[in-house]
Amino acid sequence: MTAAGQLPRISIVTPSYNHAPFLRETLASVLDQAYPNLEYVVIDGGSADGSADIIRQHADRLAYWASEPDGGQYDAINKGFAHCTGDIMGWLNSDDKYCPWTFQTVAKIFQEVPQVHWLTSATHLVWDERGGLLTTIYSSLHARAWFYRGWTLQNHKGFKGWIQQEATFWRRELWEKAGGRVDASLQYAGDYELWARFWQHADLTTTLSPLGGFRVHAVQKTERMGEYYAEAEQVLARYRDQTLRHPVLLWLAQQLFKRTGRGGRRFGSRQTHVEFNWQSHRFQLAHRYCI
Repeated sequence: MTAAGQLPRISIVTPSYNHAPFLRETLASVLDQAYPNLEYVVIDGGSADGSADIIRQHADRLAYWASEPDGGQYDAINKGFAHCTGDIMGWLNSDDKYCPWTFQTVAKIFQEVPQVHWLTSATHLVWDERGGLLTTIYSSLHARAWFYRGWTLQNHKGFKGWIQQEATFWRRELWEKAGGRVDASLQYAGDYELWARFWQHADLTTTLSPLGGFRVHAVQKTERMGEYYAEAEQVLARYRDQTLRHPVLLWLAQQLFKRTGRGGRRFGSRQTHVEFNWQSHRFQLAHRYCI
């Protein structure tokens, strides 16, 4: 447990495999924040490109690391979290980066707003191959019903953005309630499947503060988004009963909500976000129901 006045322990896992050109910058984005209660674990899958040598150079600042064959990215993430004890958790792939202020911001939000169980950013950063900022994408806010309908998966219904894995953090209690693992049987959409289980237990809270970004380069999984969407659709098929889907019933519920403000709790869900209060200099929770 975190003592009063003490920053919560943040546990970060980086799965690594043959990303040596980017790995050093990824490690620096975690370690150079000088967050005083960080637990950083790196699990390399037996890379043949010098990645293990780069990790070894940072070994004195890591809680644990290994370089050995594994069952892929999500198996490596599970191995890493098995060595973690932190109050707040997240993972960062070996070609991506956090912002310099990420851990302080995340810790402040989780400390000041205990209702937050998992957190993401609506401001998505995209790095180029050299690590410079390529573009910024502003995401729609998130709601449980919209997620399970698949509306936010490929920007249906006017939605934009997604739940950015590089900018998503959660409390250990939520991780344990949701099974304490990433589904290693999936090749692409393990993060999406984890979000589906998280939604069973808690609302996702959004902040406008940018927290991290993914890097665009020639060899990466995000270049194969068709496969990602196919796996994500398979995940959603398990949750067909979690939200109102029939077009006619959904339209009726939307009209009821639009005209009377009723039905949001029963037929929809909550959009939850944190706002910074300039008078108290603290974050505060805000939410509204939606269909």
